[in-house]
Amino acid sequence: MFVPQGWRHDLVGIEPAAHWETMRGLAEFADAGPWESIWVYDHFHTVPVASETEATHEAWALMSAYAATTSRVRLGQMCTCMSYRNPAYLAKVAATVDVISGGRLEMGIGGGWYEHEWRAYGYGFPPVSERLARLREGVKIMHQAWTTGSATLDGEHYRVDGAIVRPLPLQEGGIPIWVAGAGEKVTLRIAAKYASYTNFAGTLEEFAHKSDVLRGHCEALGTDFDAITRSSDFNTVIGEDAADVARRLEAIEARIAPSLGPEKTAQYLAEFHSPNAAVGTPAQVVSKLAERRELGLSYAIHYFPEAAYDRSGLELYASEVIPALQ
Repeated sequence: MFVPQGWRHDLVGIEPAAHWETMRGLAEFADAGPWESIWVYDHFHTVPVASETEATHEAWALMSAYAATTSRVRLGQMCTCMSYRNPAYLAKVAATVDVISGGRLEMGIGGGWYEHEWRAYGYGFPPVSERLARLREGVKIMHQAWTTGSATLDGEHYRVDGAIVRPLPLQEGGIPIWVAGAGEKVTLRIAAKYASYTNFAGTLEEFAHKSDVLRGHCEALGTDFDAITRSSDFNTVIGEDAADVARRLEAIEARIAPSLGPEKTAQYLAEFHSPNAAVGTPAQVVSKLAERRELGLSYAIHYFPEAAYDRSGLELYASEVIPALQ
């Protein structure tokens, strides 16, 4: 499950002084329950509109905090933007977080896409080809750092010369790498070579097609397709019945509309009617996930927009959906 951090206007109305208490409470809730992992987004500005007043808490600061305040759940980001931090530095930060957590860190990594925050933070906004080239070089650096304790690369975009990353992550073989995105020529090829997990979305047909492309890259590179876990994210609103689901969606709309306005609110709510929305009763959500499981999905990461205000959806999911899929 994602822990609200403000990026999707999911801490609106909560005083900043209470944000950490809210986030930590949800992380501890997950840690005590059946959840496999907790996740954050790596963004600096809110979406779908960059608000000058609403908070977005930084992902890797949260990773360190959750590493110290939880004991069981794994910790991930969906997904870290490679170009926001030097990859050797990021490898060092991640190794430290892995040690703090006792070996529970996941590394979600991607090329990045949110132009508004790229430019605002002075990163420019290079074309897709360059962003993916940086992703490829950065993953090489991180893999080398976590398996050997140092990294050297004279690349086109990154140059490191004996960067020492000690201590090594506690996890044997280094921190598991999740390559997020579905670009068929570059991203999925990077995933085939380095990833333990992929993360891509879309319709059932798109999921099946991307899986076939990944398989082809694995065959070409001589890597094991079956060793790569395929995951997807789901925007989730779950209720006891149709009326309960409708009530929850109305409450979400009422909460965000004052700050987003009609057009952006409609854009926000549209995400809960997309192919990767899990909106409905427990039986409907189970059916949707089971359908994708047949195509090879074996890891689902859920975003609950009401989590900071109402945990009953989380509780319903944990009590009815997870047991049904086990």
